[in-house]
Amino acid sequence: MNRTTLSLIAGATALAAVTGFAAVSAPDPEAAGQRTGAAATLPVERTGLLCPRPSTSDLAETTYTSFTPVTEGADDKGTAVLRSAARQSDPDEDASGDEESEKDEKGDKDAAKDDKGGKPVLQLKEPGRPVTAEADGADAPALVGTADGRFASGWTAQQTTEVTAGTGRGLQGVACSAADTQFWFPGASTADSRTDYIHLTNPDDSAAVVDIELYGKDGELETTVGEGITVKPRSAEPVLLSTLTAEKQTDVTVHVVVRSGRVGAAVQALDDETGGDWLPASADPSGRLVLPGIPKDAKAVRLVAFTPGDADVDLKVRLAAPSGLITPAGNETLHLKGGMTAAFDLGELTRGEAGSLVLTAPDGSVPVVAAVRVLRGEEGKQESAFIPAARPIETRATALDNTAKGTTLSVTAPEGGAEIEVTASAGTKGGTPQTKTYSIKPGTTQDVEAPVPGGLKGSYALTVETRSGGPVYASRTLASTEGGVPYFTVQPLPDDRGMVAVPDASEDLSVLQR
Repeated sequence: MNRTTLSLIAGATALAAVTGFAAVSAPDPEAAGQRTGAAATLPVERTGLLCPRPSTSDLAETTYTSFTPVTEGADDKGTAVLRSAARQSDPDEDASGDEESEKDEKGDKDAAKDDKGGKPVLQLKEPGRPVTAEADGADAPALVGTADGRFASGWTAQQTTEVTAGTGRGLQGVACSAADTQFWFPGASTADSRTDYIHLTNPDDSAAVVDIELYGKDGELETTVGEGITVKPRSAEPVLLSTLTAEKQTDVTVHVVVRSGRVGAAVQALDDETGGDWLPASADPSGRLVLPGIPKDAKAVRLVAFTPGDADVDLKVRLAAPSGLITPAGNETLHLKGGMTAAFDLGELTRGEAGSLVLTAPDGSVPVVAAVRVLRGEEGKQESAFIPAARPIETRATALDNTAKGTTLSVTAPEGGAEIEVTASAGTKGGTPQTKTYSIKPGTTQDVEAPVPGGLKGSYALTVETRSGGPVYASRTLASTEGGVPYFTVQPLPDDRGMVAVPDASEDLSVLQR
């Protein structure tokens, strides 16, 4: 086997590591627009997504949405299906699964195969048009999905849940994500006023084994059953964080480490007084973090940050506002002790303007994870949401379940200026796609006036593509008002990783497609 063949295999292997599972085929030089021997940028041909169980409330109303943008060069065939997870544990059950883990592994695998054809919940019919499904009450399932062919490149899914009363009342939204082996969640809590679950979803035919570490203001918390949690094949496990430790702390960083297998993970943070939302994983520990799209009418912003290891760090804090980067008065630098979670109240940080937080460690030498908790509304009628440190949009990203009113797209270019193109898809029930181009000035955040499909019926997708400059970060806010309470949810837009650079080869590599 020559070096060219080895390079192609390495590219495919790297892609699989990034997307959970993915596939590419030998490139056609003409289709890719590349000469023989040059790297071709090709659409991903297979990918997967996982959606956590939406709610345990009987009052919950959940909408699932699935979408793939039209991608040049994609296959003309394929499928994208989200199915209910085969098994879903009750949150009140002991997630450590000691008794269950003693079952014969072969029996688990056989059972997984039997359940593999779990009930289809949502299936795409064509790229460029989103589809939705609805589920009410506590029976709405966690979902496991795969897409291939023309649906794989840029496939995105979202679940949005409205809960009208009780703990966590409000609007809760989360983008479905790929499986991985490590996650960081700064901003969780084990306090009495909070009911926080870490949701673990296993897409594979063998069990996954997971460790959950908790870090508070004085360092790692002693946990009783946080090690060796078994997540059964093709199943979902919600784990109540307060059952893992006797310590009650307002601000906790959760670290999920997968010993074997892989899972999807997200924290559902529910509050007795201020509603709740999903807390997605923070971007990987880094010396430079961007938390995009803090709502301009935020009444309170609480930053929670954590640095792994023993080194302390003084974080430089800046706000990317419409006029440029500014330093918040009284919060120029924030001190973090190594291995300890720190929280800082930043008040009404945005003061009526769009804004994003930019955190920088000196020389970028000390890695940090971070998230903010945002409150909107007046005292007694407040709702909360979370914005973790985000990854940049390298090429393209999509936000789903948008409506003509109540959708805000926030874009920031903290370093250099950028030009972006935003496309509103056709609506779920009708409408004509629309596209607009925007220029984002260096160091600023802008709430752009996103396009709306002509003749819109239903909801629609917003796809952001970078054209020049950058890096670019973005988030989307959905908002409504119920009983005087400003319901809202915020989702950062990660790059959809729908394209991959694959070295061309001068020989037949069809063996890689078997």
